[in-house]
Amino acid sequence: MAQEEEPTSLPMHPSSSYTFLLNIMSKRRTWACLFLFVYGTLLASSWNFLQSTLSWYNLQVQSSTSAWPALYASVLLGTVFGLLSMVAALMVMVPAVLVTWITVVVLLAFFGKPRRTLVVEGRKITGEIFGVVVRILLKEGNFVAAVCAVLGYFALVRRNGTQEGVVGES
Repeated sequence: MAQEEEPTSLPMHPSSSYTFLLNIMSKRRTWACLFLFVYGTLLASSWNFLQSTLSWYNLQVQSSTSAWPALYASVLLGTVFGLLSMVAALMVMVPAVLVTWITVVVLLAFFGKPRRTLVVEGRKITGEIFGVVVRILLKEGNFVAAVCAVLGYFALVRRNGTQEGVVGES
């Protein structure tokens, strides 16, 4: 009588590092720190981009007297800072939209909607929420880009005017 050994199915226990990672990622503090890190990285890279754009502008101003370099630089800066503001808003928007969507679906479930109806309504709600959020995000990003471009243009033209006055005096 040969006994066949049955494969013993050991319960799958996640490793301690996996459990630790899940525990850390479930904390609100971790997500806040992650958001600050990403936003700080975006600001640092945008500062470097601003410095390189200003150095390009200074080289262009030395070789020409037109206002076109200021216009190019201000449009470029406005575009970049508009995109950065949209990325930052997107980082904040995703959890808020998710909570809103979950709340609406749960309320529909409490009002006795069948599961099939919940799925259909959930898809409709997701499309509507996504559409509204994207429109708001584009509107706000374009507004920030326009303000940055206009302010950048006037700052660069004013800066160029003060540098010419200082150079003319010496």
